[in-house]
Amino acid sequence: MDAVELTRWACGGFFMTALCTGVWKYTHIRRSASASAPVYVDIAHRAAFMYAFSCLVLERFAQLSRWPEAWNMWGVGVSVAFFATALSTYLVHGVLRDTDNQLEEPYTLGKGELPGVLVHGYMWALAAGEIGGFLVVFTGAMMAPA
Repeated sequence: MDAVELTRWACGGFFMTALCTGVWKYTHIRRSASASAPVYVDIAHRAAFMYAFSCLVLERFAQLSRWPEAWNMWGVGVSVAFFATALSTYLVHGVLRDTDNQLEEPYTLGKGELPGVLVHGYMWALAAGEIGGFLVVFTGAMMAPA
């Protein structure tokens, strides 16, 4: 599998997740007196769509990139992995209905709490990974002739 193929699989997976969370969201809205779904069901639904289309952007830059395939694979892979782990946290919070803000103290997960260093450490790693991963394929694409 190369970087372009990885982005296609990821795009399809995220898009299917968006469609399925849309059904999940609809069932909550239909049964709710307030006509709303749990916060993280809604967030997961929207994020999955955004990650699917983000994968299309990554795909295009990976296609144009002049870096070695291993570099492109790492750049795309790190970005996609962080998209997936972020979406996973939204899905878990949606199932558990344990918070409406995962970045607000106390950092809850079900009936337990997470240490702040873990939550914020992950957020900094996510930012570095997503930005760094994109920078790899972006700079590689900028080396391509116009």
